[in-house]
Amino acid sequence: MNGQYEVLSPWAEADPIPLRGLTALRLTDLAGKKIGLFASSKPVSQRILSVVEKKLKERFPTSETSSYVGEGSWAVLQMDTKNSARYKEWVNGVDAVVAAVGD
Repeated sequence: MNGQYEVLSPWAEADPIPLRGLTALRLTDLAGKKIGLFASSKPVSQRILSVVEKKLKERFPTSETSSYVGEGSWAVLQMDTKNSARYKEWVNGVDAVVAAVGD
């Protein structure tokens, strides 16, 4: 060896995608709204959402909740033809969604 090293950059040359904000409209209040509680297939997600549901009911007593226990993530449900219709019906029936993933 001649005592020299070739140094390579770990950065790839790529066209960056411009950042943009979320476009979904936000609810100003949860009072009287139907809030969907989406639990992933992870074991603790349903327990997390039971605490979230309790806190929502304390803070917004006129709100209603609707639970959905998935067999994966949202992305999986969108591609899963067996469950996608049930998921789409559920998500279209709520005003907002709180999702939990927990091991």
